[in-house]
Amino acid sequence: MIKKTFRFGTAIVDYYFAGSFAQLKELADVMTTVLLTDEHVFAAHERRFKGWNSIVLKPGEAYKIQATVDSVIGRLVELGADRKWTIVGVGGGVITDLAGYIAAIYLRGIRCGFVPTTLLALVDASIGGKNGIDVGPYKNMVGTIRQPAFLLHDMTLLQSLPEAEWRNGFAEIIKHAAIRDAKMFRELEVGSVDSYRKKKAALADLVQRNALLKTKVVLADEFEGGERRLLNFGHTLGHALENQYELSHGEAISIGMAFAAKLSQQRTAFRSAARLVGLLDRYGLPTLATYNKDKVLPVLSRDKKKEGASVHFVLLERIGKALVEPIPLNELSDLL
Repeated sequence: MIKKTFRFGTAIVDYYFAGSFAQLKELADVMTTVLLTDEHVFAAHERRFKGWNSIVLKPGEAYKIQATVDSVIGRLVELGADRKWTIVGVGGGVITDLAGYIAAIYLRGIRCGFVPTTLLALVDASIGGKNGIDVGPYKNMVGTIRQPAFLLHDMTLLQSLPEAEWRNGFAEIIKHAAIRDAKMFRELEVGSVDSYRKKKAALADLVQRNALLKTKVVLADEFEGGERRLLNFGHTLGHALENQYELSHGEAISIGMAFAAKLSQQRTAFRSAARLVGLLDRYGLPTLATYNKDKVLPVLSRDKKKEGASVHFVLLERIGKALVEPIPLNELSDLL
């Protein structure tokens, strides 16, 4: 197990790379810890939960809502959980979002940690302290920015992932490469989902590089006043499509990145839109979608990245370098 420690403002977060689920007992007391997970993860790894207090939720983005939060808080009260307890989210991005949010508001804040079980959660969702829930079609409209105490990586948990979840995770990896790491982008162009699944060392290295890349961005701008906004590449249109059209996060963000790349051609003279679209296609991700603009625009206009009459839109200058440009909503309407 490789330990790295980072300080975010007043919070200290320990990252445990190349770890094992069994080591969770070294990080959290079994008697005063609740593992929050979903039915898919629990069914695939039931033996690992033996002896722990566990709350098992219905899987999927549709349950990342306040009603789920209320039900979990009710269970915590029944268990007698106090401020000395810990919540550990064991799952993908929905579970880490819920666990972090519930830990932030229960008793005005208790300790939490994450054991990501999807590629998406390993490289993105578990990192940076953003926790939240959806309100209708609006993604992450309610939430907090609060760091977990620890992240524990166990790469063997990925063995139960369906093919679609691998593609989901690679969408965020491609995003990171596009905005900050041209070398990684080139490496991805000669790789594939299958090649990384077969080469465990290469996959572990890729996961760690992405986790550290995102961490570096967040350390520089924890509360998204500037540089952290770059991590929203593809998310502006993507989030507006995701819940309304029941897309996975990776699918929605991929479509959003393809749109943003083509928009970058017009606004920053970006020359590699076809290259980015080709890479998304290589990893089995969609790049085009038919949608009703009249349904999408109202959701987009209430996006968290909106300020006044403009939306902070992330564009590319070149592979590995991104920028944020405010685009007026009326202009964006014409572009969609």
